[in-house]
Amino acid sequence: MKSLLIITGIWRAVLMLPDGELPFTFGLTDSSGHYTMIIRNGDERIEVDEITVQGDSIFARLPVFDSEIRMAVNGNMMTGNFINHSRKEKNVIPVKAVHGEEYRFVKDTEVPSSKVQGRWETDFSPGTADSSKAIGVFEEKANGIVHGTFLTASGDYRYLEGNISGDSLFLSTFNGAFVYLFKAKITGDSIKGMYYSGMHWKEPFVAKRNENFRLPDPYSLTTLKKGIDRISFSLPDLNGKPVSPDDENFKNKVVILQLMGSWCSNCLDESAFLAPVYDKYKERGLEIIGISFEKTTDFSKAVSLVSRLKAKYHISYPLVIASRDSAAATLPMLTKIMGYPTTIYIDKKGKVRKIYTGFSGPATGVEYEKYKEDFFRLIETLLNEL
Repeated sequence: MKSLLIITGIWRAVLMLPDGELPFTFGLTDSSGHYTMIIRNGDERIEVDEITVQGDSIFARLPVFDSEIRMAVNGNMMTGNFINHSRKEKNVIPVKAVHGEEYRFVKDTEVPSSKVQGRWETDFSPGTADSSKAIGVFEEKANGIVHGTFLTASGDYRYLEGNISGDSLFLSTFNGAFVYLFKAKITGDSIKGMYYSGMHWKEPFVAKRNENFRLPDPYSLTTLKKGIDRISFSLPDLNGKPVSPDDENFKNKVVILQLMGSWCSNCLDESAFLAPVYDKYKERGLEIIGISFEKTTDFSKAVSLVSRLKAKYHISYPLVIASRDSAAATLPMLTKIMGYPTTIYIDKKGKVRKIYTGFSGPATGVEYEKYKEDFFRLIETLLNEL
C-alpha cells in the first residue's frame, strides 16, 4: 500500500544541464491511489501513467521511450534524476521540482523589445562542417509566452515553449527523449543564440526573418540506387515471424514502409498519424509495414520497446525489428537514409513511387496541414490506380 502522500496539482520542474536550467511543467493527479503525471510543452500534453511509489520516492516511466524520472519527495519539493537508458553515456540529468509554480523560464517578464512571431531562416553551427538549415516558426502569446518549433529536412523539434523578455528568447521542450534548451538574443530581424541537447551536445545558431525560405524537397533526399525500382527485405515481427513486402498478403496492395524507431519523437508523431489512416484505408487495399530500427541489438528488449509503442498508439499494422547500426545493410537498395522517419510509398505493382524524408508533425501547424493534404492526395492516387 502506498504510504507516501504527494501533493497533487501543478509542479514546475527543471533539468539541470551544464549550461543552464531546462524548465518544464507538469500536472499531478491521484485517482484512488494511482498517480498520473501530465507533462506540458506548449499545446502538447504527455500522459505518464506508469508511476510507482517506493519509500519516500516517486518513479515515473516515460511513455514509449526507454527513460524514467526518479525523485525523492519532501513536501512541496522533489529532487532526483532523469535517466535516459537508450543513451550509453551522459544519460543522467539532475532534476528538481517545486509545487505550485506554473511559469516556464521567467516569472515576471520584461516588455519585449523585439518581436519573434513569424518564420525565420535558421543556421545551426553556421560556417562549420556541421552546419545545417532549419526554419524557426514562432507564435507569441500573452504575457511574453512563446510557442513554436524548428523545421528541418529530417523532421521538427516538436513543441517548444518559452518566454520572450526584453531582447531575450528562451525555449525548451522535454518529452522523455528530446531534452532541448534554447537561449538567444533578438536584435531587430535577427536572432543569435545557443542550442543545448541534454548533457551531450550544444551548438550556436543564428536566424533571420525570411517568410519565403524553404527547405530541400523531402522527396529528393533519399532515393533508390540506379537500376532499382523495388524494396525487398525479410525481418522478424514482434513474435519473431519473418515479414517481407514480397509476402502474398501484400500482393496488389498499396504498401507504405515506415522507417522509424521507438527512440524517435518524430516517428511517434508519424505513428499516431498512420495508425488511424491504416484502420480507415485497409479495406481499400492499403498496407503499412513499420520497420523499427532500434538502438539495441537485444531482440527481446527491442520487442519490449516497440510493443509499448504499438500499445500506446493502437497500431494494428505489422511492426518488424531491425538494428539502427545496420540500417544500410538492411535496405541496401537505398542511397542513404537521411533521417527518421523515412516513408516509402509502393504501388500495387510493387514499384517504389515516392520516398519522403522526415515528418512535419502537429507542432509545425500549417506545415502539418500541408503534409496531410499531400499525403492523402498521394494515397488516393495510388489506391485508385488499376
